[in-house]
Amino acid sequence: MATVRDLKIKTSTCKRLLKELHSYEKEVEREAAKTTNMKESGADPYVLKQQENVLAESRMMIPDCRKRLEASLADLQGILEEFKEESKGGPEIDEAEKVVVEIKTLFQG
Repeated sequence: MATVRDLKIKTSTCKRLLKELHSYEKEVEREAAKTTNMKESGADPYVLKQQENVLAESRMMIPDCRKRLEASLADLQGILEEFKEESKGGPEIDEAEKVVVEIKTLFQG
């Protein structure tokens, strides 16, 4: 049996992972711009190589974070279904449904 506390935890987890995913995407953009700028300015090859490694590590984090978000979304949807079957209502369900829609929109786009 799912509790309101469980629903809140699952919702917060999804929110946190969504925020983390956006953060990694911004980091990749920032590091890519920095790498491009270093190449154009003719930076030291060693420093450039290190920057490329940083960029590669940032890029590797996106699929991992996305996979964790998908797993958390599945957990949240499962607990949300339990709540709907028990016909419990409340702001927690509305918030959880909003997060589910936001994540699904992100995955489709």
